[in-house]
Amino acid sequence: MTLLNNHRTRRRRLGVVATAAGLLAALLTAGPAVATPDPGDTPATPDKVSKSKAAEVREAIESGDIPGKDEIVHSDNITHVGNTPKDALPGTNSDLAFQGKYAYAGNYDGFRVFDISNPKAPKTVSQVLCPGSQNDISVSGNLLFLSTDSSRSDNSCSSTTQPATEKSSWEGMKIFDISDKRNPRYVAAVETACGSHTHTLVPERRNVYVYVSSYSPSATFPDCKPPHDGISVIKVPRKAPQKAAVVGFPVIFPGEGPDGGGNPGAPTNPGVSKTTGCHDITVLPSKDLAAGACMGDGILFSIKDPENPKVIDQVQDNVNFAFWHSATFNQKANKVVFTDELGGGSAATCNAAIGPNRGADGIYDLVGKGDKRKLVFKSYFKIPRHQADTENCVAHNASLIPVKGRDIMVQAWYQGGLSVWDFTNSAKPKEIAYFERGPVSVDELSFGGSWSAYYYNGYIYSNDITNGFDVLKISDRRTDPARWIRMSELNVQTQPDYFGWRG
Repeated sequence: MTLLNNHRTRRRRLGVVATAAGLLAALLTAGPAVATPDPGDTPATPDKVSKSKAAEVREAIESGDIPGKDEIVHSDNITHVGNTPKDALPGTNSDLAFQGKYAYAGNYDGFRVFDISNPKAPKTVSQVLCPGSQNDISVSGNLLFLSTDSSRSDNSCSSTTQPATEKSSWEGMKIFDISDKRNPRYVAAVETACGSHTHTLVPERRNVYVYVSSYSPSATFPDCKPPHDGISVIKVPRKAPQKAAVVGFPVIFPGEGPDGGGNPGAPTNPGVSKTTGCHDITVLPSKDLAAGACMGDGILFSIKDPENPKVIDQVQDNVNFAFWHSATFNQKANKVVFTDELGGGSAATCNAAIGPNRGADGIYDLVGKGDKRKLVFKSYFKIPRHQADTENCVAHNASLIPVKGRDIMVQAWYQGGLSVWDFTNSAKPKEIAYFERGPVSVDELSFGGSWSAYYYNGYIYSNDITNGFDVLKISDRRTDPARWIRMSELNVQTQPDYFGWRG
């Protein structure tokens, strides 16, 4: 694969978005068992586009308007340090976590541990086969946490998929002891309501609290019927993780009726997801704050009492946001960036037909003090490069790049690659660097690209769904000061206080 510095001008504006025919069930075991599809963060079944659309994609490649199939392009201030292909775990690559010289990469088949002491040549330390969509991953001390959000025959790592109607079906959190990185040991499992699509750690000295986000997608899941209007809180004793248990289910969307509260969604708000739970929560423990992306709602919490998070403010965007997916605070905790995963991650939404304000980030200022703070919308941000109609592309997982006095983040956009952008001015965000590959396919809409792109100790790490583990380096005067910030552990949804801000 050739590495190119490429500043192709996207002269053509590719046409109407192609819609996926369905959702690809990720292969999770060596046998024929497959995961139950989820509406968000789910692989798309390759969907043949029309001959005219395929011809249009080829013409755009030939004219230089988009990169060629699997061709790498990037801005001059990004260096592609290296790539480690997928190995023993063939499933969909998902989230990342970091600890010391190690990176932990989730995969629908399990997880992989990398030694990144030399970022130019990551070494695989271990690969653990433990299937269960999405295997969202976090680490704290000697513990590793995995989310299971698909109906499994039991809570073991040898489980198989089965219909959710079966009484023995299991979904929830799995916990591993990683004191020996070469031999992670499965130590506990906790079943949670509607499984665990994602999770967020609130670490304390003796215990780790886990906020489990899940939602009720359809009547297909009879064990997950509305109202699913809260989150599960798990308490994990560090010295006795086998005693982990659900200690509460705080209701976030109180209301009357079978669906509880929250955004009612279609048909009241066509195109907007009905709120039946949260997709992801980010906490900022130094400020006792959390931000929840909850399908049809953006939420601000106080987590002074970690077992009982309290809703401070709740916002909706019924014009441009379809599915509130994730959240990121800036370092001073006076802004929150929410992402909209329009199309559930499986659609081609980075084109002229969709436009700049949908499938994008929404930047909100935090106004006021204490429990009277309000989320105030300021602007949208979306990558400025149009992608082919065969490329799934939408706002996805991101992290701050810690630069004092600036608000800068790196973000994954599936086949849109990754983007480094500055939102110091909430009303005028701008991209300052990018990296991407050309389409996985020029004939059909296929699922691929960067699931998570995070900055850790001087490098950007990206878990590419199909191409593996990428390491990148950004060299730019606006981001260079971040190289002095060193972390001993990073779970992006548990945001650190990089500079010890007060007030």
